[in-house]
Amino acid sequence: MPEGDTVYLAAQRLDRALAGQILRKTDFRVPRFATSDVSGHTVEEVVPRGKHLFLRMSGGWTLHTHFMMDGEWHLYRPGERWRGPGWQARVVLTTDDWVAVGWRLPVVELMRREDEARVTDHLGPDPLGDDWDAGEALRRLTADPERSVSAALLDQSVMAGPGNVYRCELCFLRGLDPWSRVGDLAAPDKLVDLTKRLLEANRGSGRRVTTGDPRRGHELWVYGRRGQPCRRCGTPIRRRDGDPSTGSADDERVTYWCPNCQPSPGRD
Repeated sequence: MPEGDTVYLAAQRLDRALAGQILRKTDFRVPRFATSDVSGHTVEEVVPRGKHLFLRMSGGWTLHTHFMMDGEWHLYRPGERWRGPGWQARVVLTTDDWVAVGWRLPVVELMRREDEARVTDHLGPDPLGDDWDAGEALRRLTADPERSVSAALLDQSVMAGPGNVYRCELCFLRGLDPWSRVGDLAAPDKLVDLTKRLLEANRGSGRRVTTGDPRRGHELWVYGRRGQPCRRCGTPIRRRDGDPSTGSADDERVTYWCPNCQPSPGRD
């Protein structure tokens, strides 16, 4: 599940491969931009912003993509076999040295550089970005004291980057019931600080480790571990489907937590 650290690493890899390269061929496999062609333009840089990725080109053009649930970028050498079916490719950028393929990207759009703000203006500080401001993140986090901690952590206008995995892991590490009120947090600044530290720890690895143990199957405290014993107390990890703030089963996200390490009076 792509989150801010995934997008950060993808941007780094694309930037190292493509920055300074001339686009020899471009293929946009989405209806809105199917006839677009930016071949001949030079890639200037690839930068992340939260879960958004911006590939900036000469002439003031930007390719904006978003991974959503399962999008990703792959890099291939010319002639190398792709690791996936061609019908899942949404955009293909070809230079002399590389072929960059955006797989299953639900958001692909060409825009003018000055229009990037339309996408990013609502976003909160990015824990992995140059714009990081812990004080502003704290202000946004605590702006609505009645909101659940889970909902606030998922809100990209609070902090840009954390997603469902980090939400569950952060709540566990801070001993917070996911449905607790932001206004009841004893130390919201520590939650902000931990968010930044976790994303920074994982931004260059391509893996997500919150336990400090990178062995396969040992990386996470609660996420994806329904029914398995808590690594701290042995209590079976629980899972609830739906929106963590409303309990709606219509939401695709799921919540994992330890009922012993993250107790909540009055809720089973």
